[in-house]
Amino acid sequence: MAAGARLENANPLIYGRSSERPLTAREQEEEAVDPIDSREIFDLIRSINDPEHPLSLEELNVVEQLRVNVTDHENSVSVAFTPTIPHCSMATLIGLSIKVKLLRSLPARFKVDVHITPGTHASEQAVNKQLADKERVAAALENSHLLEVVNQCLSDRL
Repeated sequence: MAAGARLENANPLIYGRSSERPLTAREQEEEAVDPIDSREIFDLIRSINDPEHPLSLEELNVVEQLRVNVTDHENSVSVAFTPTIPHCSMATLIGLSIKVKLLRSLPARFKVDVHITPGTHASEQAVNKQLADKERVAAALENSHLLEVVNQCLSDRL
């Protein structure tokens, strides 16, 4: 965030982090067929950094496991995210960060749908249209500045 810039949501509600999921012996077996489930997807996206605050999307309740749907046998992942305020100008960037994280992490067979939780954002339809358009997403990632911001959201906190 640029120095001196005004935050849209200066005092967001901060939620607790859920505990890490312990790996079972079956999940650690290399040859075991392990379908991807909603918790695995949530674990991939929960620690994405918010572009405006030094907090994760989980800590801001932007992503929740109950809003992640996976149909492994149909190669489908759907994530609904909830911006912290109805006029959040970072909603498209947050959605893009979630989408990029999943596209980089999942096998190519998966169709990834990222969208705003219905009724939680003033520009919900416009943002969802951008996130669903492969060409717009590809063009956004060709913009070096935007790609740098997305990568910052996906980087580990220091």
